[in-house]
Amino acid sequence: MAITDVLLGKPLATSEERAEHIGVAAGIPIFGLDALTSAAYGPEQALYLLIPLGMYGIKYLLPIIVSILILLVIVFFSYRQTIAAYPSGGGSYTVASENLGMGAGLLAAAALMIDYILTAAVGISAGVTALTSAVEGLQRYQLEICLVILAILVVVNLRGVKDTGAAFILPTFLFIGTLLTLIGVGVFKTFAAGGHPVAVAVMPTALPQTVKYLGIWMLMKAFSSGCAAMTGVEAVSNGVMAFGEPRAKKAQYTLTVIIAILIVLLYGTAWLTKHYQIMAMDPDQAHYQSLLSLLVAAVFGRGWFYFVTMGSVLLALALSANTAFADFPRLTRAIAMHDYLPHVFILRGRRLLFSHGVYALTGFTAVILILFRGVTDRLIPLYAIGAFLAFTLSQAGMVVHWKKQEGDHEGRGWHMFVNGVGAVATGLTTIIVLVAKFRSGAWVTALLVPILILIMLAVKRHYTRVKAEMRDMTPLNLTHLEPPIVVIPMARWDRITEKALRFGLVLSKEIKVVHVDCDEGEESLCTIWDEKILTPLRQEKMAEPELVELTSTYRQIITPLMEFILEIEQANPTRKIAVLLPELVVKHWWENLLHNQRVQLLKLLLLLKGKQRIVVVNIPWYL
Repeated sequence: MAITDVLLGKPLATSEERAEHIGVAAGIPIFGLDALTSAAYGPEQALYLLIPLGMYGIKYLLPIIVSILILLVIVFFSYRQTIAAYPSGGGSYTVASENLGMGAGLLAAAALMIDYILTAAVGISAGVTALTSAVEGLQRYQLEICLVILAILVVVNLRGVKDTGAAFILPTFLFIGTLLTLIGVGVFKTFAAGGHPVAVAVMPTALPQTVKYLGIWMLMKAFSSGCAAMTGVEAVSNGVMAFGEPRAKKAQYTLTVIIAILIVLLYGTAWLTKHYQIMAMDPDQAHYQSLLSLLVAAVFGRGWFYFVTMGSVLLALALSANTAFADFPRLTRAIAMHDYLPHVFILRGRRLLFSHGVYALTGFTAVILILFRGVTDRLIPLYAIGAFLAFTLSQAGMVVHWKKQEGDHEGRGWHMFVNGVGAVATGLTTIIVLVAKFRSGAWVTALLVPILILIMLAVKRHYTRVKAEMRDMTPLNLTHLEPPIVVIPMARWDRITEKALRFGLVLSKEIKVVHVDCDEGEESLCTIWDEKILTPLRQEKMAEPELVELTSTYRQIITPLMEFILEIEQANPTRKIAVLLPELVVKHWWENLLHNQRVQLLKLLLLLKGKQRIVVVNIPWYL
């Protein structure tokens, strides 16, 4: 069995697509892991911004999380309606394009692509942060561990949707189970202690208070950082086609389960943080631990449950990048279908995946991780903007969608209201996040969005020009159909060049064999031309090719050949020029290193500099 079959699974036939569809159980880890695992870093990101308040800042965490949860519920109801309206996949790009125009669609596409890349990078780096919090000696290898996990994710995802879901079910439910246990036990201990539980493990000393009051600016920054907990909510609506029938119902149920669990995890984590009086640590602080690590240690101590929980957090956070791997290829395919990205993104791979989307996401994620050294807090300022911009455009598009429905569509007014509230809420959040995080790094995202849009417009212009140039509705043109002038570059007489000349004799009676710098040696082409080539042709009374000898003062081969071919083309404005290139084809790729690659270079130059009348024909000789 081939190694690719072992790693990636056997190729799937197109007819096997139905078997690759998933249900709710697999849909939760595939499309919900990013949203669910945000409970592991969302509250911490909000609390981290409140460090200047010292322990006084903890009291503000719960109101901030509650406001985020209200926004989450609004977005949830909006996306349930989007799934019902677009059962074939209603991502922000599709909804915005169809209802708000391609400009809004491209804005959503650019925002989503950036969001998915950052989703993968943040998920992996947050998972590794959980590991290094438990095992401090691994902090120096943060980036290396991130890249290893990225490689594992790629291999798992290339096996197909069904295998991916099966692989991620256990880590996902282990993560959910351990966190629900943490919250349940923590709440019980809190009530048992009269609201003032005692931490099992000694908590690190909080940083001193440097700000006396919570200002609007600090509140906005804390809220915008906490909004990272809402990323990934759109994933289900974008991947409806991955579900089995009835698709819309299964997708809606999956989204409902994901949001319900996320609400419990976010609120429960924030509630315990407040009652156990745990403050977030500065990532640059010595012996840094994540907020979740401190919370688990406070409730259970550093026993076996601590390490099981942190292990499940590591696995779930690292695997949460899978949400991006599930949706990014689908997004790029939808964009490529409208000619705004290369058509290679439309192609399905050996396991019925849009594999080139996976390759592109892998490359971009690796670059981001390397640039930011795999540190979550350096990535968070770039995060969430793309997601909320996509939320806003999607919900605004849905308002227009319902408005365009003919007649008195059942529940039309209610649908417009829900999506309208969602659009306003997420739009205001987008502005808050952008303003609050602009100097911290959000300007990078704000700059990348228009750059991506310009790239997509350039791709579209190219495809439009190609289609316009290739379209020909006229009848078959039968003018200038005389045989071509055949040009054969020939360094020596051997079995390859003989094959080329034989093919040339079939094509045309006008053949020019071009030889650069004839050496007067015993085996040179010039000395054997009459004996080996002309004599057999004269005996059969066939047309004789012309031997053209070119001199090269500086021992160049390609330049004089190119000049000669272009001169022939210019001198014969109504004739085709067929350039036959004899080429040795070796059995192993490394054997190419043992032979010069002049033929490849000449072919490339002819394609770049030649006109429509130059035709390049490869004459292979298989070694």
